Amino acid sequence: SDEMQSTLFTIAKDVKIQVEFNPAHISQYRLIGYENRALREEDFNNDRIDAGDIGAGHQVTAIYEIVPAGSAGWTSPRRYDDPLPAAAARSGELAFVKLRYKLPDGATSRLIERPVPATLMARAGQPTGDFAFATAVAAFGQALRGDPLLNGYSFRQIGQLAGRQDDFWRQEFIRLVGVAQGMRPPEPQPIPD
Repeated sequence: SDEMQSTLFTIAKDVKIQVEFNPAHISQYRLIGYENRALREEDFNNDRIDAGDIGAGHQVTAIYEIVPAGSAGWTSPRRYDDPLPAAAARSGELAFVKLRYKLPDGATSRLIERPVPATLMARAGQPTGDFAFATAVAAFGQALRGDPLLNGYSFRQIGQLAGRQDDFWRQEFIRLVGVAQGMRPPEPQPIPD
């Protein structure tokens, strides 16, 4: 009953998001979660391809893990990874975000495009508030799957990242993290080539 009202009234349908990272700033990235919802790049502009709906009062969070250019990542640097002249020319941009959606009664999508300033990465700190909680939930899912890219990030650390919560459902999540902490952690899975 807490969430029922937000599922009764759709405010946007076939919502798609596409993020393009500037290789002058980001050498590697991965989307955390949504593996079963990923669209092919060419489907972003295709209004015949269905995507997710957003209801009144809902919010969607997409979390990307990024490796800044010049830092060690998950794979060795490639010989031809130098940023293209177009990327270097837009060095003030960290990424470019495109959001496509249809109105509830619409058949043609609308497009919103925004650059993400590179200065945001320089000012970025540890996540706080709702974003810290969302990050903890994503990390919990990774830990339960035995994701080797967590690099030993523990259930205890996940609980600390989630922080103190007043909401019943968020408290329940923290309790589940505690239960998982008392269990044997899953074996890490090998990193695919």
